[in-house]
Amino acid sequence: MDSRRLLAGERILLTLWVGGLWAIGYIVAPTLFVNLDDRALAGTLAGQMFAIIAWIGLVCGAILLILNQLRHPRRRSNWRALVLLAMLLLVLAGQFILAPMIADLRAAGATATAAFARLHGMASVAYLVTSLLGLALVAAPCEESRGQG
Repeated sequence: MDSRRLLAGERILLTLWVGGLWAIGYIVAPTLFVNLDDRALAGTLAGQMFAIIAWIGLVCGAILLILNQLRHPRRRSNWRALVLLAMLLLVLAGQFILAPMIADLRAAGATATAAFARLHGMASVAYLVTSLLGLALVAAPCEESRGQG
């Protein structure tokens, strides 16, 4: 496959994933909590959107790793692949470890507990780190685009 097409596909997937992370996490979710009187409803809606972007991230991240390998078949590792892998691991931990634990506490009515606050804080930090790593990937030039206009 043409290297330019691989690069274009990578940029599109990265834009979808990272743009979604930033839009949901830093625009939509805070807006829900500011504008809805029912904090439980705001939390439920935000949680659903975080789950959607997690699944988008898992799919996009896996494809991005494959595209990265196709573009650089002889490299054993490169910084972009390592960042993508870190992002995927953070999403996996958030979606399959932290989110179910948070949901269990919410279902038990324990949203005002230290355990809920601790888990929510861990999930928030993981999301922030994922968002910042994604931003680094978006901002950094790819090898093929260096030196071009």
